[in-house]
Amino acid sequence: MPHVFTNGIRLAFDRHGRGERVLLIMGSSAAGRVWTLHQTPALAAAGYQAITFDNRGVPPSDEPPGRYSLDDLVADTKGLIEALGAAPCRIVGTSMGALVAQELAIRWPELVRCAVLISTKARSDPARTAHLRAYQVLAESGIELPRDFEASVLAFEMLSPATLNAPAQAELWLETIRQSVGGANRALGQSWADLTEDRREALRGVAAPCRVIAFSDDLVTPPHLGAEVADSIPDCDFVEIGSAGHFGYLERPAEVNAALLEFLSKNEVGP
Repeated sequence: MPHVFTNGIRLAFDRHGRGERVLLIMGSSAAGRVWTLHQTPALAAAGYQAITFDNRGVPPSDEPPGRYSLDDLVADTKGLIEALGAAPCRIVGTSMGALVAQELAIRWPELVRCAVLISTKARSDPARTAHLRAYQVLAESGIELPRDFEASVLAFEMLSPATLNAPAQAELWLETIRQSVGGANRALGQSWADLTEDRREALRGVAAPCRVIAFSDDLVTPPHLGAEVADSIPDCDFVEIGSAGHFGYLERPAEVNAALLEFLSKNEVGP
């Protein structure tokens, strides 16, 4: 894979299709190639060039030791945009990737043309803070959970009951998650890359057009937290997709891709 050097590390990236560039920022512990299951083919077919990359901690990008802050990931992504000469950039981020996109829009508005923020939030409430802290304690402990246990817990955290209650879908998802968890795939340093303060007021200064996509059954970033982001950004709308959890862009790709492409088409202002 091609790579750039930014913020003291090497970031691996890939390009899909040709046309106006769209940068996709993945969530915690996941590789950029996850976007290629559904989103990059749709973007390429619509005439865009989709750029995916692996955040620090996810090989083949560098895996520096220690804890990564959200600021680290924001600086990494800023450097990637600048190295590729992609500014101002159309950005799509999910979960942790959406937090990165928001911070870019707040701090460096000249880098962001428009943004789609999937499964996002502007603050952490007590339940989500406790959930994050639990994963930080696990990372600090050095304990590696049995793969079957980790896959089952992750499925219940990330998927909709509509998926879990469908035997064939649940079986396929459990096996897919089982193959992706554990060992070197955990990107433990990313466990600290989260909001440390309420960003609603800062989001009021975002000038780029934005769209928040939330999922009805998302336990990690529930719709009401995503709606707060949409309410805070002046030029931002809100789309909620039903029967989907935190992995909604994989569970309901047709609906997500339609919302994504419709937003991008409304915000085409030339190269």
